[in-house]
Amino acid sequence: MSLLVVGSVAFDAIETPFGKVDRTLGGAASYFALAASHFVPVRMVAIVGEDFSDKDRAVFKGRKIDLSGLEHAAGKSFFWSGRYSQNMNERTTLATELNVFAEFKPTLPDTYLDTKHVFLGNIQPGLQQSVLHQLNGKPRIVGLDTMNYWIEGSNAQLRETLKHVDILTINDDETRQLTGEHNLIRASRHVFKLGPKILIIKRGEHGALMVHPKFIFSVPAFPLEQVHDPTGAGDTFAGGFMGYLAKAGSMNEQNLRRAMVYGSVLASFTVEKFGVERLAKVTRREIDQRARKFAKLTAFKL
Repeated sequence: MSLLVVGSVAFDAIETPFGKVDRTLGGAASYFALAASHFVPVRMVAIVGEDFSDKDRAVFKGRKIDLSGLEHAAGKSFFWSGRYSQNMNERTTLATELNVFAEFKPTLPDTYLDTKHVFLGNIQPGLQQSVLHQLNGKPRIVGLDTMNYWIEGSNAQLRETLKHVDILTINDDETRQLTGEHNLIRASRHVFKLGPKILIIKRGEHGALMVHPKFIFSVPAFPLEQVHDPTGAGDTFAGGFMGYLAKAGSMNEQNLRRAMVYGSVLASFTVEKFGVERLAKVTRREIDQRARKFAKLTAFKL
């Protein structure tokens, strides 16, 4: 059972109160794939430039990640630079260079066309929809991430794409912008009318909230003594969530709750180091150990 992710592979320059890196591998598809591969084989569709080396490719080696859909183009890879404030909740973007990503038109290899679990990363909604059109038949589960830029500038296309989506993952502000509703629970009802069956609201250091038409479930962020870099935590969460769900094979309540926990657990490893450094080395044993700690952290009796 494979999971397809379409998104970005990039290089980041990051500065936080705990240090600075001038070049580290990042991008939503990188974080997502490394997290999800602990549960199911991942098929990645993205684009990189000539600066993507064998050393960078080796980060994915040893994981169940198929890079047949990773396109190589002349030019430089997507680059992002940012600086985080002391409280790590606020960041300033210093540079965004799309480079080869500006011309990205996802094309699925023939071996990917039978994929039944799909995650559409934060790219132009028309491109997200084109991926679904390339697949053979309707996928079992489709997840989608988007952002304020697309909500504002490509609203009609986004709404059309959402008709074909099961799970939408966005943050508080994006939820309010998409629905025009400040209260997140009421906003979720608007989202369900657009197509998705499940809304996952990413809340940074406050964890994540899942709203289903029949229940609500919230997970905290796993408490850590030190957070070095929150970049990619949301993408890692999505990878852990979708990876677990694809392995489980169905979206019943218990599977959805466990998927939320594994998403939060994996995100907690990402923030311990810069870029994908920690996520690329974490083992399934470490993940399960932290999941058990998470269960004790949130357990109580009435």
